[in-house]
Amino acid sequence: MQDNLERRRLVLATDLDGTFLGGSVEIRELLYSWIKSNRSDITLIFVTGRDLPFVRALVRDTSVPQPDFVIGDVGTTIAGGPTIKPIEELERPIASLWGNSGARVMALLAEEPGLQLQDTAFRYRLSYFYDPQTLSPDAAEKVRAAGLDCLLSADTFFDVLPPGVSKGPTLVRLIEHLRLDPGDVLVAGDTLNDLSLFETGYAGVAVGNSEPALRAGIADLATVHFSKEAGAGGILDAIARRTRSGGTAP
Repeated sequence: MQDNLERRRLVLATDLDGTFLGGSVEIRELLYSWIKSNRSDITLIFVTGRDLPFVRALVRDTSVPQPDFVIGDVGTTIAGGPTIKPIEELERPIASLWGNSGARVMALLAEEPGLQLQDTAFRYRLSYFYDPQTLSPDAAEKVRAAGLDCLLSADTFFDVLPPGVSKGPTLVRLIEHLRLDPGDVLVAGDTLNDLSLFETGYAGVAVGNSEPALRAGIADLATVHFSKEAGAGGILDAIARRTRSGGTAP
């Protein structure tokens, strides 16, 4: 399998909500069909805040193509294969950084206004919905003082992560582990929790519906294309640009 991956000419590492799952139905189906038709040339990596059960159901119940790997839970889960199974070797350092922080963080934030714990099974992170009108800056400060990272995005999501762990650093570890060519990688995203993807230095596309805070955060990055097309259309736009400029693409 490793040799097969190394021969592929495009590594598409994409966020899901608003990006790979964004845009019109017609455009999404065009992207998915193109990927399926060129599957032997593409390594597909989902890099998402969603958990693994969500991704498994998505692939099983919709026309979304099967990924080769999934970086889930905002970079704290790494999985792959037909059953999208966690890869223990790659997750071990993340688990070590997180330890048993879950209960500690919940106690720490229990009295903070504007936070609602998300209803999902957490492994190496905690995630809340937050109200930007009532959330106190103290919440993020408490998390950081406890030696953990805090990531806010889309004026909705408040993620507590192990130190130094997020989508971008985890993707870099996976690409290096697989010995893939960094020049073959295209990252795609639309919210602030995708910021670290663009900070990797890989070529990237901020899709047309990207939140203003993300656009501001990556405005000076020469590796990023700012597409006018929303969601899946932005990914297709970026792939077409790579082909025209001589970049690696099927």
